[in-house]
Amino acid sequence: MLSTKGQAPKLALILPAYNEEEMLSHTLAKLKQIKADLIKEQKIATGSFILVVDDGSKDKTYAIMQEEGAREDGILAVKLSRNYGHQPALIAGLQESIKLADITITLDADLQDSPEIIGQMVDQYQAGNEIVYAVRSSRETDSWFKKNSALAFYKVAGWLGVELVPNHADFRLMSKTAVEALLAMPERNLFLRAMVPLLGYQSTEVYYERAKREAGTSKYPLKKMLNFAIDGITSFSVKPIKLLFNLGLLVSSVAGIEIAYTIIEKLIGNPTAGWSSLMISIWLLGGLNLIAIGVVGTYIGKVFTEVKGRPLFNIEKKTGVLDTRPSNERKGCAATAPETGVTVQSKAKPQPSFKGENTPVSSFSSQYRHSFYQQM
Repeated sequence: MLSTKGQAPKLALILPAYNEEEMLSHTLAKLKQIKADLIKEQKIATGSFILVVDDGSKDKTYAIMQEEGAREDGILAVKLSRNYGHQPALIAGLQESIKLADITITLDADLQDSPEIIGQMVDQYQAGNEIVYAVRSSRETDSWFKKNSALAFYKVAGWLGVELVPNHADFRLMSKTAVEALLAMPERNLFLRAMVPLLGYQSTEVYYERAKREAGTSKYPLKKMLNFAIDGITSFSVKPIKLLFNLGLLVSSVAGIEIAYTIIEKLIGNPTAGWSSLMISIWLLGGLNLIAIGVVGTYIGKVFTEVKGRPLFNIEKKTGVLDTRPSNERKGCAATAPETGVTVQSKAKPQPSFKGENTPVSSFSSQYRHSFYQQM
C-alpha cells in the first residue's frame, strides 16, 4: 500500500530502554513480527528498522541489544554514556534514526503501549498526517490515585496554557519533516508531549488500551512523575508567576483590612490581644513568600540550564548494520567488533549503517542548531 507521498515509507521504531533486560527480548520479537507483517502488506519499505536506545542501563540491556543486532538485520542500538532520562533518550533515538528513516514511531520498551496499532498509525500517515498520536482510550488499568492524578494534571496543565493531547504519552508517529522541526527546537528542559503539538503540522489520533507490564518494574515512580509534571508545566507556562503576583495582591489587601481594623479598635478604646492573629499572619506570609521564591527559583534554574547550552546526552557506542539483503549475501561486507561496537566495512559497496564511534557524539548537533556559545 503506497502512501500519498508516492511510495511506502521507511519506518524506524524507536525504543528508549533503561534496565529492561527482562522485557527487551520479548519486545523485540513482537516488534520484528509487526514490522515483517507491515513490509509484507507493502505499508512500509523493506529498509525499515528497530532502534533501541540504552539510557545508561546497569543490567544486561545493551548486551541483549548487541546479540539481537548480530543475529538479525534491521536492529540497531545506541548506547548513551550514562542515564540521561527518558526524554533525552527519545531525542537521541530521533536524531539518529531520522538519518535513515522517512517516519519514526517512539514507544516504550515495556510493551504497555499496544504495538498492534502501529499499522493504523502508518495508515494515518499515508492519509496525509505528519504526526499521529497514540491515545489511551481509558485508564481502567491504573490505580485510583494514578488515574485521578493524571486527569488532574491534564486539567491543570490546560488551565495554565500548556497544550497537551489528553491521555497521550510519548507513543507517536512523526514524519521526517516533523522530526527535523522538533530537533531544531533549542530547549534542554524537554517536555515532548507539549513540544510536538507546537510544531503545528497536520495530526490525528489513534486510540488503544494500555496493557499491564508483563515483566520488570516501572521506571517512573511517584517522585519522578511529580517532577516530570512540574518540569512540563514550568517549561511551557509562566502563569504560576502571574498567579503568585495576584495572590500577593490579595494577601496585601487582607493585611490592609487588618491594619485598618486594628487602628479603629485602638481609636475607640477597645484594643484586643493580637498574639494569635500576629502569629497566624507571620506563618501565612512566610509560607507564601517561600512558595513564591520557590516558583521563581524554578524558572531561574531553567534559564540557568538553557544558557549553559550543555548537550542533552553523549553517545558512547552505536552498533548494528542496516542491510536488507540475506545474510549469505552480506558475509564479508560488514562486521561488528564486539569490544567497541564499531562497524567495520570492507571494500564492497557500502550499505546504509550506523558506524560505531568511540568519540562521544553530542545531542542536537550542528546539523540542527548552533550552540549558545556559537551565537555569542
